[in-house]
Amino acid sequence: MKNEKAIVVFSGGQDSTTCLFWALEQFSDVSVLIFDYGQRHKKEIDVAKAIAADAGVQARVIDLQLLSQLNANALTNPEMSIEEGEDGALPNTFVPGRNHLFLSFAAIVAKELSAKHIITGVCETDFSGYPDCRDMFIKSLNVTLNLAMDDQFVIHTPLMWLNKEETWALADQLGKLAYVRNQTLTCYEGIVGDGCGACPSCKLRRRGLESYLQNKEAHV
Repeated sequence: MKNEKAIVVFSGGQDSTTCLFWALEQFSDVSVLIFDYGQRHKKEIDVAKAIAADAGVQARVIDLQLLSQLNANALTNPEMSIEEGEDGALPNTFVPGRNHLFLSFAAIVAKELSAKHIITGVCETDFSGYPDCRDMFIKSLNVTLNLAMDDQFVIHTPLMWLNKEETWALADQLGKLAYVRNQTLTCYEGIVGDGCGACPSCKLRRRGLESYLQNKEAHV
């Protein structure tokens, strides 16, 4: 795969940044696709651009703000407070159709660039109940996109079966743990690095990091 082109669906968060560094190890020509979908913090786009520049890859921003007009959710409406789902309900940070649209647009761009590989950081192990993070959905969409575009794309999900501790381990194996920790934006409050420490995303990220560092120290 080393001599092939790849596109990373990119947000500048922990997961997609780890996927970017993974992709750079796998493919010779890597670019990132950033989506402006009316997200809670525009800073996310600036952070993503900065990381792409640091990595030396081309970044393209796609205007998908229509998505923010279709459904009320806490990621596109800053007036809504972040709430975790109760009794099996989805958290209000779920943006219906987001990954479906992101990957569909990524396939269109990939077709234009003659890239066969699309990388996304979705994860079924530590996901928040989001249905579009499931392996079954990715495999289904991969088949659909190939049929719709008459092409042979491969959607790669390096983090699909990793928990957050294992995702930190992967970043460390790639020699990028400190960079991912300090330069990425995962926090729902828009704070780079370790974040606010209180939102669901920060709690998940911190628990994984602390567990990884403790286990790493124990094995030194």
